[in-house]
Amino acid sequence: MECFRIDESGYTGFDLLNADQRFQGAAAIAISEDDAERLIKQHFPKLKAPELKYRALSKRANNHPRLLGLMRDLLTDFKCVTYVCDKRFMLTLMFVDYAVEPYYYQRNIDFYADGQNYAMASMLHMAGPAILGKPQFMALMVSFQNAMKEKTVESLNGLVAAAQATNWEQIPEALGPLAKYAAPECLNAIATPGLSTDVAIIVLQSLITRMEVMADGPYQVEHDQSKNLATYNELIQRFIDHTDTARFRSTEITTLSFPLNLSSVSQVDSKQSSAVQLADVMIGAAIEAGNNLAGLRTGGLDPEKLLALYADEQFIHMLPSIDFEEQRRFRQGTQTGELIDYFATKLMGPP
Repeated sequence: MECFRIDESGYTGFDLLNADQRFQGAAAIAISEDDAERLIKQHFPKLKAPELKYRALSKRANNHPRLLGLMRDLLTDFKCVTYVCDKRFMLTLMFVDYAVEPYYYQRNIDFYADGQNYAMASMLHMAGPAILGKPQFMALMVSFQNAMKEKTVESLNGLVAAAQATNWEQIPEALGPLAKYAAPECLNAIATPGLSTDVAIIVLQSLITRMEVMADGPYQVEHDQSKNLATYNELIQRFIDHTDTARFRSTEITTLSFPLNLSSVSQVDSKQSSAVQLADVMIGAAIEAGNNLAGLRTGGLDPEKLLALYADEQFIHMLPSIDFEEQRRFRQGTQTGELIDYFATKLMGPP
């Protein structure tokens, strides 16, 4: 049976404001152990470390051509996909989903139609600090993250106060539901048990959506035994165990259908799996490129040379965009609201 190996990077649980890890992502590649071992020996014939680790290799400039060559072979010859998101933007998007959208839903306005939620989140993320006040905007995001975690009266009141402390009148469409009305429908959504700012399920949804398209039939997933991937493992198993029939259009080019073709998930010691090590290389390279392009880090592979290797369907990113017309077209007719509700009620409740 076909097996996709996956690895993740940048996971910090509910804390999407972690200063040291701005980006989160995961990669999946369908490759056999024999092919993985062959490629590692071909590109790194003198490797003495017990396993291939992207972070260690990218520190040395003389490894960069070999890493780019390896990435070129992986992206050219094997089924693979990489997903990367800006965690601070994801937090802003969640703010729109839970602290804004329920207010409009109660008034029979489909806030997800044609990606309106994505457009508002992009605008808030990119212009919010300047319009609302930079420290006030950051305090708002901290308060929202805390309210999503704590779900107490104190944390919810603190979120309303944080919204009122901003220049919210400049963007009343986004901040008015909390700052002006303390909308109970929004506060109730934030207080919903089981919901958090952990975006692992969003990362997995994106990977699984592409794997479902790439796989020839039933397939398996294998990953490392790290602590972070234990969370992913539990979520993947929930996807597998979900046998209801459902279908959702996520974007212009992606659809997610249940039940999945994904049949099983297993954990291995990455030192014993060359294929899992290559998944580490793929996501490590992508996260490093994101940090470099954002000006947060220097060194490593040239991000422009790396990104030029990807085909459009091999790289998924969740980043803010001010090309609102393009995003409207891309997300026209999607079922984002229905998918969020489905995940909340069917997949994120008690096991």
